[in-house]
Amino acid sequence: MNADPGNEFVDVIDAAGLTIATVTRREMRERRLPHRCVYILVFDRNGNLFVHLRTATKDVYPSRWDVVGGGVLAAGESFAEGAQREVRKELGVETAPEPILPFEHADASTGVRAWAYRICHDGPFRLQPEEIVHGEFVTLQEAVARSTRDPFCPDGLAVFAEYCKRLGSTP
Repeated sequence: MNADPGNEFVDVIDAAGLTIATVTRREMRERRLPHRCVYILVFDRNGNLFVHLRTATKDVYPSRWDVVGGGVLAAGESFAEGAQREVRKELGVETAPEPILPFEHADASTGVRAWAYRICHDGPFRLQPEEIVHGEFVTLQEAVARSTRDPFCPDGLAVFAEYCKRLGSTP
């Protein structure tokens, strides 16, 4: 990808999730404006979770591990369109993501209204080098253990925790 992601347009949303403005991604990050995004949990057929290390150039949570793929929706893009685009872009696969839960997250870095999705795919993946350094499947218990000792993205961990809660189980 040659285009600067900071120049991409994203929708700014109000508390109800309605679009109130369109700005560049750079402005959205600089002003910490609320926006839409998707999160994608990736499982293999044995129920292991794909975790990956984000690049140092990511505009939020750089060089952290993550339990989800996904990203910010482009202006006017639906959650389903964004999820499919992110699976294709980050993992290089055409698997259709399944919506699993709506999600909201806010911290010092970001504020989002989102949908979480899941896919089942054993790989191989064509990881997007601008976003992912390395990835691997681990058990759910190993993902939790790693999150206590390595830097992970807080929003991804929150999605994972909500997913486990809704399933009625904790790894």
